[in-house]
Amino acid sequence: MNTRLSTLPPDTGAEHTIAEIAQQPALWREVGRIVADGRGALDDFLRPLLAAPDARIVLTGAGTSGFAGDVLRTALGRHLGRRVDAVSTTDIVSDPHGCFAEDVPTLLVSFARSGDSPESTAATALADRCLTRVSHLVITCNGEGRLAREHGGKPESHVLLMPPAANDQGFAMTSSFTCMLLAALLALGPGTVRDSLDGLAEAAEHITSGGLDPHIDALLAREPERLVYLGSGSLKGLAGESALKLLELTGGAVTASADSPLGFRHGPKAVLTDRTAVVVYVSEDAYTRNYDLDIVTELRGALPPGSVVAIAARPDGLPQDGTWTVPVPAGTDDAAFALPAVLCAQLIALRASLSRGIRPDNPFPSGEVNRVVQGVTVHPLPAD
Repeated sequence: MNTRLSTLPPDTGAEHTIAEIAQQPALWREVGRIVADGRGALDDFLRPLLAAPDARIVLTGAGTSGFAGDVLRTALGRHLGRRVDAVSTTDIVSDPHGCFAEDVPTLLVSFARSGDSPESTAATALADRCLTRVSHLVITCNGEGRLAREHGGKPESHVLLMPPAANDQGFAMTSSFTCMLLAALLALGPGTVRDSLDGLAEAAEHITSGGLDPHIDALLAREPERLVYLGSGSLKGLAGESALKLLELTGGAVTASADSPLGFRHGPKAVLTDRTAVVVYVSEDAYTRNYDLDIVTELRGALPPGSVVAIAARPDGLPQDGTWTVPVPAGTDDAAFALPAVLCAQLIALRASLSRGIRPDNPFPSGEVNRVVQGVTVHPLPAD
């Protein structure tokens, strides 16, 4: 079965997921217009906090939304020249005093597709409880969600609402992830992201129109039982999101994990077998790239031919076979490269799911895992 989205057969239980992967380039252009139109109010909101020399930025979310923070953390830290941490809402809710141990001016950036998961609103409330001065930048895809409703109109909050189509109806977050990631880059990152937006969308269109189909088909023809994603810096967060997509859309039928190239050697490498495939996201940072190239060479020597894939913006230093090139504009930062690169992982997960007869829009029909998390009790925090 070809992975080109327009040629996938109907009635596979993947209609939402297919459409939501395919729509991403168009939605990114819309996100660019939304942020540009609201730039004045956004800057007025951010300026007082960013002027504080000791201000801390905390990027938070759960699951895929949490991985958005992992992708952005180092990129925003370098650009802003200040402390930026990625802390999941699940960690904040279970250990608020540990996550907010320093009572410094804090910008809490909350990523949420629906804004209705219990941890989303609990994390913002706990930040208000633990910190003397906290502001909230809420980036969400659902204007009717509880998170957007609770923070809309508050002077210490700013809600950045994504296009309605970004509120994915499929089980797994696809366009919601990339739209929120892009919005944060445009809001807090360098102006080069805005300037390269059309080029990033064109790179994504290359992928959704079948530009990497032969490579994806060849990888999945090996029928790997395990798939490992590796990446350094911002791309480690991308690796985590990629592994989660495969687990979600295959209903856990394919074991997926993620690490950094250096960290992988410290124990996690034990997952390797002849039925393991490895995808390495290759950094554009000249220094970091050395470690990515090293692990590609090492694993290609240890695993059967065709088992190791490098996904990169340019092929320099990489073997011709097994390298997938994502044609982003020259000079693209790794966090921005993650936008089109994650479409490779989304298509791998979609195709792996369909090949196993799983319905990607609802890979857990018995309800043991839900689109919006259920079953969480948020316990009251005792008074100090």
